[in-house]
Amino acid sequence: MGPRTAVAPSKEVKAVTGRRCGGQGGARLRSSSDGSRYSRRGVGLANNSSSSSSSSSSSPLLSNPKSVLKRPVSTDELQRPGGPYIKKTFTIVGDAVGWGFVVRGNRPCHIQAVEPCGPADAAGMKVCQFVVSVNGLNVLNLDYRTVSHLILTGPRTVVMEVMEETDH
Repeated sequence: MGPRTAVAPSKEVKAVTGRRCGGQGGARLRSSSDGSRYSRRGVGLANNSSSSSSSSSSSPLLSNPKSVLKRPVSTDELQRPGGPYIKKTFTIVGDAVGWGFVVRGNRPCHIQAVEPCGPADAAGMKVCQFVVSVNGLNVLNLDYRTVSHLILTGPRTVVMEVMEETDH
């Protein structure tokens, strides 16, 4: 997703298409970039505000999971020269049900979940990566709803830059 100010070298990662994971097929649920749920058969939002029948407090699809981050991280920390983060670029080709990841957080956003065997997983995306840009647009100072909207209303192929903490 967008321009990055990294202190470490960039690692280019491309999407892998046509990969089958564990022979799974048929109908399944997938989270979109904003955490909404899609079904392969219906390809509709399960928590769309215009669909009041599906937005029930007892629905297991509507949840707000605890953040996967170990601690808060600022945009300044991500961009600090010599910091413990490396920039990675992913090209993710969405399929009929989405891109297979969930974005959460606010200034900066992070990857909250990645669907196993989905397009984002095939490209190498992981949880706890911070979203720097989407299709060349810097999104470090945006909230997850705005970032999700950019992804959902953009092209089927999304180029994202993320920052990932190094192992040191």
